[in-house]
Amino acid sequence: MYKLIALDMDGTLLNDDKIISKRNKEAIKKAKNLGYKVVLSTGRPLKGVERYLKELDLVNDDDYAIAFNGGLVQNTKTGEVLGKELMKFEDLDRLYKLSQKFNVNIHMLSINECITPKKNPYTEVEVNINQIPLIEKNFNELPHDTVIVKIMMIDSKEKLDKVEKLLPKEIYDDYSVARSSDIFLEFSPKGVHKGVGLKILSEHLNLKKEELIAVGDAGNDIAMIEYAGLGVAMGNAFPYVKESADYVTDNNETHGVAKVIEKFMLNQ
Repeated sequence: MYKLIALDMDGTLLNDDKIISKRNKEAIKKAKNLGYKVVLSTGRPLKGVERYLKELDLVNDDDYAIAFNGGLVQNTKTGEVLGKELMKFEDLDRLYKLSQKFNVNIHMLSINECITPKKNPYTEVEVNINQIPLIEKNFNELPHDTVIVKIMMIDSKEKLDKVEKLLPKEIYDDYSVARSSDIFLEFSPKGVHKGVGLKILSEHLNLKKEELIAVGDAGNDIAMIEYAGLGVAMGNAFPYVKESADYVTDNNETHGVAKVIEKFMLNQ
């Protein structure tokens, strides 16, 4: 019997207008009322999903969220941190130099802000989605103890397609690298991904893998889809994400999340 469902946000729970549909919201409410645990699992900072947590009534003593692609696992009400993994200034310097070599835009995320050496339309998308401050500052001028949670190369789909193929093997060896959307290529500490975040949380809650459902649409969702007892890909997911899933639901415009909850939780 499933007891917890972990939901990606963009392209999964949210429709293309960044709204939670009425059917998705009602399904989540019914699941919560029956005692199921509903967890938002996102590449966003926690601040970037606060309004959705409130909208879904997921800010209670026993509610948790997975943010920064597993880099932060935290109680949404008390602030208790179950797991946190940060990057080093040396990582930022290394990836910044690589971005300059490839002539691709880059930014980094601290806990509640986004910092970029050069403003660009792709970073604007990031800060608007998450409603966080944008700071334009040369990375070389940052204090070496700056909190760095995640680093992202952000640019056109065509440019990032090329960058993914050109990245040196040692980059893949040293970091968790995931494409969260056509315009976002994300770098996290090695071994940090949504699957790790889900593992940390499930162990804290004494839940088995077989009791977990994970739903997502992009490359940064694969680890949690593969970790969960039931891994679900959205109908709009990248083809390789669907190949990793146990089940494919409808897309994010046709209440795919609600249909998973109804089929595997409400109708168990």
